[in-house]
Amino acid sequence: MRITQKLVGAGVLALVAGCSTLNSINPFASKAKGNQPAPLVELKGSMAVRTAWKLDIGKAEDFVFTPAVIGNTIVAASADGAIARVESATGRQLWRVKSETPLTAGVGSDGNLLVFGGHKGTVLAFDMDGKAMWKYQASSEVLSSPVVGQGIVVVRSVDNRIVGLDAKTGEQKWIVQRVSPPLTLRNAPGMIVVDKDVIIAQPGGKLISLLLATGAPRWEVAVGEARGATELERVTDIGGTPVLFEDQVCAAAYQGRVGCFDVATGAARWNKDLSSEVGVSVDQRFVFAVDDKGAVSAFDRESGASAWKNDKLGYRRLSTPVSYGRAVAVGDYQGYIHFLSREDGSFLARAATDGSPVISVPQVAGSNLIFQTQSGTVTAIAVE
Repeated sequence: MRITQKLVGAGVLALVAGCSTLNSINPFASKAKGNQPAPLVELKGSMAVRTAWKLDIGKAEDFVFTPAVIGNTIVAASADGAIARVESATGRQLWRVKSETPLTAGVGSDGNLLVFGGHKGTVLAFDMDGKAMWKYQASSEVLSSPVVGQGIVVVRSVDNRIVGLDAKTGEQKWIVQRVSPPLTLRNAPGMIVVDKDVIIAQPGGKLISLLLATGAPRWEVAVGEARGATELERVTDIGGTPVLFEDQVCAAAYQGRVGCFDVATGAARWNKDLSSEVGVSVDQRFVFAVDDKGAVSAFDRESGASAWKNDKLGYRRLSTPVSYGRAVAVGDYQGYIHFLSREDGSFLARAATDGSPVISVPQVAGSNLIFQTQSGTVTAIAVE
């Protein structure tokens, strides 16, 4: 779900949490209509890419499903409850099951357990063979993919309640209730497990770190700070999922900033003004971010200095980027995958999927890049 399509007032959260669309109260709708997507630029084809395999898993509807890479396999899911595990190299299906309820978030896994958000806040857990293990009822709808680590499953619901569940039984171990701003974006802020902690993207542009075992707070830091006179102008939620690289965690916020922070303390290493609806990608040298106008930028990972910017994909509703080899890949609203040079941002190649938006976070699986579209095609692109 594009976060500019969904706005939730805290006072009406319970009313709208189950709605499939909120365009009638989208303050950005008229603005977005005036911004036409940039036409595709002609490519010389300086890098060879090919489609290795495709899997039809089912539509995502208005939700975000990101495949999980587990060893040499991939697990993908869809809104109608389909869950499949396939070989990452060939796409050969190992098993496919149907959950007891439609799904709204996933896939969360530690390699031993698979966890999903389900209809009306149901949390469902499966083993690695697709067998149902347990379920838990969250306090409201679950849009963020659960995460698993240290024997704990962490679930965040749209009322900003965070719970820690026993991975074996689904028993609730701890609960943290966070206050949300008066107006937030109805999106799917991500979480990552870092050793004994879980780092969680929050409404209001904040990152928080909690102990997995108890839910006790470790640190809190603002990625984006609310600005402006109205509540709409002050919306600054984190887009996508924070990314860990060595001793840094990096993230970007809508109407906020992009930056990297010390993973142990939350201390800022650097930050730059940038408004992003999606997450970032990080490698040895750069942090890659997509702004809400469709420009792709690279920042030096250590200093935050600008390395390059490509604005030729304007308003094409780009996905979170992914860095692989000498390229940075990003999907768009027509299902195209654009490959840019990691060094200077120039176009290298382009691949097509199924014509629908790429909304999940791209994944690296061996020599393949994995993209899931809104219409439900999981595509593996091989970079040669």
